[in-house]
Amino acid sequence: MFREGSGALKYPFLTPGSKQYANVLWDWDSWLSNVALRQILTDVGSSDDSKEALKYEQGCVLNFLSYGDWDGYIPIVIWEDSNPRDIDSEQIYKMNMHKPVLAQHAAFLCKLQNGNAEWLKEHFYYLQAFVNNYKAHHRDEATGLFYWQTDVAIGVDNDPCTFFRPNGSSASIYLNCLMYRELLAMDYIAGCLGIPQVGEEFAEDAKKLKQAVQDHMWDERDGFYYSVDLNLRPKTVTTDKSLGKEFVIHAGYPRDYDCLIQRIEVWSGFLPMWAGIATDEQAERMVKEHFLDPKTFNSPSGVRTLSRMEKMYSLRASANPSNWRGPIWGISNYMVFKGLERYGYDKEAKELALKTINLFGRDFDENGALHEYYEPETGEPLLNKGFQNWNYLVINMIAWLEGRDAEAEF
Repeated sequence: MFREGSGALKYPFLTPGSKQYANVLWDWDSWLSNVALRQILTDVGSSDDSKEALKYEQGCVLNFLSYGDWDGYIPIVIWEDSNPRDIDSEQIYKMNMHKPVLAQHAAFLCKLQNGNAEWLKEHFYYLQAFVNNYKAHHRDEATGLFYWQTDVAIGVDNDPCTFFRPNGSSASIYLNCLMYRELLAMDYIAGCLGIPQVGEEFAEDAKKLKQAVQDHMWDERDGFYYSVDLNLRPKTVTTDKSLGKEFVIHAGYPRDYDCLIQRIEVWSGFLPMWAGIATDEQAERMVKEHFLDPKTFNSPSGVRTLSRMEKMYSLRASANPSNWRGPIWGISNYMVFKGLERYGYDKEAKELALKTINLFGRDFDENGALHEYYEPETGEPLLNKGFQNWNYLVINMIAWLEGRDAEAEF
């Protein structure tokens, strides 16, 4: 997993640990692989091993920030042999960029060092600019929610709430939960650097975002969190002559809502539990009515990434996009597990942890390696033998089950 850095990668860094990712640095992959690596170091590493790892861990963050600028753009991926800033600058605010996990990755590493953020101090401006770019150019003013610019490299590749949807229309529950935690991470880092007044702004914005998610993305009818559609015509007053006489359209009762909920049951609807956004009452409904339901999410191998009841449900093996329309992924199992743990659903968290351990254990016994994603009923691997990445987080699940210290994201 350790790479020394060359070409466009200026600092040592981590790869997710498989040949498909050699000499390339991806955004949320490096963050979550790092969390798993720290569990490995806690379990079997020496103090020297831990010290050696630190430069590679910090290098993940510093590599991305080395391409920061006043505009706040940070790339999603850095290839060894290309310049991630070789982009159309006129379109920079219409492109997706690094997912809002960069501050979380940095905060995770600061916390490992008991709040030491000196290694980050020189680059903190670019981290601020990055988050402020999201706030200024990727946020819907009416709802206060964040949206994807396009469906390119959104992490959950073919999530139907965003995939092939109009640009700028998808306020994804996945994106907004990540951003909520990102804002809290910025507050923490500012405190570590001795500038709490800077952090206060991010903490206040986190409160507003939490309220916006609860107001617009929670569906009381279904007891679940959904992404929302922002693709509505402006509320401007217009005239029409199609009925033979000019009159103001819809003047008697203009639109008074700012988004439409997308009732598509995607696994990321559980992320408000991971993020700490859901209320206790909401979490109870999500667990009882959705997590435990075998007709929708609950399978012998873990949490289906799309409810089996959705028409788009598919177990086809594909890459570019990778398939998140039903197959089991290690990372979705892990993040739902963390949400269950956060809200005290230890029985359900244990069930999901054991399913994940058995899934990966069978794969390793039968195939000598892990895979990218799996068939929910049988646990058969579907694609990409040798994929390791965030699958390593199963080790964190094992530590929790055994009552040992389990590394957390932040």
